[in-house]
Amino acid sequence: MKYIIIVLAFLAMSCNNKAEDAHAHNADGSHVGEEITRLSHTIWTDKTELFVEFPALIVGNGSKFAAHFTVLDKHQPVREGSVTVRLIKDGKGIRNTVDVPSSPGIFSPAIQPKEAGNYQLVFELTTPEYSDKISIDDVMVYATTDEAIKALGMEEDDGSISFLKEQAWKIDFQTAPVVSGKIYDVINTSGVWMPSPGSTKSLAAKSNGVVDFKMDNLTEGTAVKQGQLLMSLNSQGLASNNLSTDIASAKAKFQQAKSEYERKKELYESKIVPKSEFEKVESSFEIARANYQSLVSGVSGGSKQIRAPFDGFIKSITVSNGDYVAQGVALVSVGTHQSKVLKTQLAPDYGLTMDNAQGIWYQDNDGQWKDVTDAEGKILSIGKDVERENPLISVFAQVNAEVEMPEGSLTPVQIAMGNATQNTMIPVNALLEDYGSYSVIVQLSGESFERRPVKIGKRNGENVEILEGLQVGEVVVTTGAYQVKMASMSGSTPAHGHEH
Repeated sequence: MKYIIIVLAFLAMSCNNKAEDAHAHNADGSHVGEEITRLSHTIWTDKTELFVEFPALIVGNGSKFAAHFTVLDKHQPVREGSVTVRLIKDGKGIRNTVDVPSSPGIFSPAIQPKEAGNYQLVFELTTPEYSDKISIDDVMVYATTDEAIKALGMEEDDGSISFLKEQAWKIDFQTAPVVSGKIYDVINTSGVWMPSPGSTKSLAAKSNGVVDFKMDNLTEGTAVKQGQLLMSLNSQGLASNNLSTDIASAKAKFQQAKSEYERKKELYESKIVPKSEFEKVESSFEIARANYQSLVSGVSGGSKQIRAPFDGFIKSITVSNGDYVAQGVALVSVGTHQSKVLKTQLAPDYGLTMDNAQGIWYQDNDGQWKDVTDAEGKILSIGKDVERENPLISVFAQVNAEVEMPEGSLTPVQIAMGNATQNTMIPVNALLEDYGSYSVIVQLSGESFERRPVKIGKRNGENVEILEGLQVGEVVVTTGAYQVKMASMSGSTPAHGHEH
């Protein structure tokens, strides 16, 4: 009987302990084991994307933020700088500053709210390159954890594609907002690259001599810098047309003319010789000086030097190393990628004129669409007549942006004409195509994405019209969309709310 009583006593104590555990509370009054809901916000400015995660703000609880800052240009993490977080209500509040990121792109400030209510959460970013201020309105501070859980509920999986910022920062990744813009009717054609006036310069021999190449790899296509020595003309050892002899002779004539000019000038100023006689001597002096300066210009070590007139590339070479050339013979031509003329032809039925032509786009060597107006390019002319042998009109455009495509090569061209309509558009690079159907990757938040089908309309160079599927203000992935798509198909995407 004594043992039975002891066993019953232990059972009673165990039941009491379980009952107490079932009603155990945290210091803030919430039940033990209940997880505080994590919140996230994504805000874009002209310079920065902020994706921030933090637990629901509760009075007396210290809350640590995982603030991901991305520089929108090239979509890279902020690696240097400081971040100040402010929790503001009625012009007053608390703040905390961290001077360095806890890891590239991620800052971890913390605050401890003192009073429940509706607040504004402000992040101030300062980097060596720029500063930015990002505000989030209507951020609630709850009195207890139970109140927060009741108001917010538990976090649920929304079925979106998870692609972490750390993943995006490691690859070539870029996003762009969906905007409303002008859409034109376009003529799809092709164009051929031609040299523009001044983009190619032929260098001729300025004296007789033997060609001596001064570059080991002086071949067509070789890049050269302005002033770089390409070749020289050496006439030493020649019985006739010797540059050194010509220079010596020109120098003697110049010095003799100079002496005569100075002597006649004194006599003329003293009114001893007439003006006509002085002017004749002055003219002979100027001719002798110009001739001497022309001969010695670009001469070094007795050789005439041929230098590149600008940054560019060797377009053609018309002589061989060791050739003897006479003055005036073409030696080498230098071209530049900085300026080209794009020529395209189309049927006159389109009725294209300088008045209704709105723009021209072309594809560069990377397949990217570019506007001819970049770098102040422009449409030069549109033909008005056609020939029986060639019943097309020619359109010429000046392209001042660097074009690394060979002259004579073809490129796809779009010519915009007529009146524009206003509609939703995105960069054409954002499109994913599957057997004629199109979709895009929409960024729902900093690390949450969605693949969405769209219906497209007209293509205007780098932009495409969206008829259905997107709203102005949404954000789409323009570079890296394929990687996000593959993440959705892998079945092992990382979970949200990861710790940093």
